[in-house]
Amino acid sequence: MSKHKKSKHKGKVEDEQAVTESQPRMKNKEYEKELRKLHVELVKLQRWVVHEGLKVCVVFEGRDGAGKGGTIKALTERVSPRIFKVVALPAPSDREKTQMYIQRYLPHFPAAGEVVIWDRSWYNRAGVERVMGFCTEAQAKKFLKMTPLVEKAMVDNDIILVKYWLEVDQDEQTRRMEARITDGRKLWKLSPMDLESYKRWYDYSRARDEMIAATDTEFAPWHLARSDDKKRVRLNIISHLLGQIPYKSLPHQKVKLPSRQKPGDYKEPDYPFKYVPEKF
Repeated sequence: MSKHKKSKHKGKVEDEQAVTESQPRMKNKEYEKELRKLHVELVKLQRWVVHEGLKVCVVFEGRDGAGKGGTIKALTERVSPRIFKVVALPAPSDREKTQMYIQRYLPHFPAAGEVVIWDRSWYNRAGVERVMGFCTEAQAKKFLKMTPLVEKAMVDNDIILVKYWLEVDQDEQTRRMEARITDGRKLWKLSPMDLESYKRWYDYSRARDEMIAATDTEFAPWHLARSDDKKRVRLNIISHLLGQIPYKSLPHQKVKLPSRQKPGDYKEPDYPFKYVPEKF
């Protein structure tokens, strides 16, 4: 068993849960090998979800730069987007701001045979909205009081609800945010809101602590995942998710490609097709 030590960056979660001694970052070869095996299991799960008509919600929350997007990409890259549906809602419209808070999320809840993956969710109210002043304290407190009731109704209506919080430490978050500044591929990930959020580490820590304390229920618990190593957290979460939804490997008919038809009177056309230039 690994030895444990306290994180040098103290917050309530960090203090109460020992941090595993750092491991070397996982190599690509090992990561791809393990991910391939998990992708095979996800396809089996997908077939089972459709066969049994299961309804699944997977919530991903965490600080900016915690690795939510990369984990969701790893989770979904080998399954059908018609079954594994990613929902990442924009800021609410003026009309949506006048609705019951949960209302704009309801149309995206799963029907039978669907897995809905939330890249941030209704928990925006407990996190970014509260910290950045987009809702009042009274609204945030009401949300924390009402959310377990809503989630109990979801579970009672046969939705399998799995909630993840990705926890990144201060140093690693700084490294990732700086990469967004200098790497042209990541500029789109950086917004003025991200910079403002970055300053408010402990405001987010307090909001996270209260959110988890209020909504970590027996029927819809929070699962925390350390995400300083992106590859490891992706594998850990996918493996954990597979363990949260009992499934079986369904038999499938062996497939053999049929013979192609003969060309008959078909001839390649003499037409000046506009091909993409082959620069590579």
